[in-house]
Amino acid sequence: MDAIEAIKTRRSVRAYQQRPISRDILKDLVDCGRLAPTAMNQQPWEFVVVTDASLLRRLAELIGHAQFMLTAPAAIVVLCKPLNWYVEDASAATQNLLLAAQAHGLGSCWVAGDKQPYADAVRQALGAPEGYVFFSLVTLGYPAEAASKDKRPLDQVLHWERF
Repeated sequence: MDAIEAIKTRRSVRAYQQRPISRDILKDLVDCGRLAPTAMNQQPWEFVVVTDASLLRRLAELIGHAQFMLTAPAAIVVLCKPLNWYVEDASAATQNLLLAAQAHGLGSCWVAGDKQPYADAVRQALGAPEGYVFFSLVTLGYPAEAASKDKRPLDQVLHWERF
């Protein structure tokens, strides 16, 4: 799948088959995440791959609104040092994870972390040291159903020269 197709076909998936994802694919996803653009090449991120069902259950409990995580065979958590542009950097890394997942035939869903009330509890549950923030969690799995969220048409969002 090329990059344009991955961008145009990616949608959030919240129901997954109980089929494991190979370690090689998970490593490739993180490799794609770490290659995201980063301000001043700071690369403030760290990635934690979670495949243990009990830890995924614990994270879902802490987050509270993401019970669909319980069907995911894996998740990748993005943690960052809170440097000047970590929001932009971590967003780019998270988007790379989502697009790489799509290219591998996986479904995914971005779960917010940054500045959420549960963020520090998630950081601690993952054993991340002080000085890092939980930015995002991407659930992963082979889709159990088709994702069909419609997007606004191009002609409703495209403006030339001026709004």
